[in-house]
Amino acid sequence: MSQVHTIGPDFSGTRLFKFIAFLYGMASYLIFFVTILYAIGFVMGLVVPKTIDTGADSSIVEAVVVNLLLMSLFAVQHSVMARQGFKAWWTRIIPKPIERSTYVLAASSCLLLLFWQWRPIPAVVWQVEDPNLAVTVAMFSLVGWVLVFTSTFIINHFELFGVSQVVHHLVDKEVPAPRFRTPLLYKFVRHPIYLGFIIAFWAAPVMTVGHMLFAAVTTAYIFVGIWLEERDLIEMFGEQYREYKQRVSMLIPWRKS
Repeated sequence: MSQVHTIGPDFSGTRLFKFIAFLYGMASYLIFFVTILYAIGFVMGLVVPKTIDTGADSSIVEAVVVNLLLMSLFAVQHSVMARQGFKAWWTRIIPKPIERSTYVLAASSCLLLLFWQWRPIPAVVWQVEDPNLAVTVAMFSLVGWVLVFTSTFIINHFELFGVSQVVHHLVDKEVPAPRFRTPLLYKFVRHPIYLGFIIAFWAAPVMTVGHMLFAAVTTAYIFVGIWLEERDLIEMFGEQYREYKQRVSMLIPWRKS
């Protein structure tokens, strides 16, 4: 019979463990930050050594299969580890203060693997010929990334990425219980972070088949992610979230739900 081994309460409550947990959380956040910056360059084709349209040549079949497997790995990790049932089991193995940091680290690792092993499919679907219009489309993509970052800070950026949890643990404070809030952008759409990603992925002055595959699959996953996330939010906040869902559009501002 297998057994689940956990870190004993005596050790997890020691000053040494709290400091190690803090360093772990900060390192996970730093890796995430580098990963998301690389993601911007990867999708937009800027600065980074390997972009969505560069890399080793491969057949179309190989490229599609490998890319779908890479995106599926991220989707499964991202969805499964975010579920409440998994968290309840997972925190029997790892201490609760570093649960979110571990989630962030795993997601970053899956993305870095995707960037590394991504197979380009360079056939062009569309290309904006006018230089000024091309710059405008690229800036619109950048607006999507700004929307992603802004939306995380509007709610609680550092709690979302595990920093608040390890800081509170280090100074012997309880992490505040989640409460339902709809600040600023969340009054117009329920998921401005996902809206930002969709804009960032689709606003491309040059859209290749590989880029379109990435944008299409990630957009489909976003809708699945929204369904899973809202199911958890309804379980957590009940009628408050049901009313919010009826009143505010999912992704399109000022459109009725």
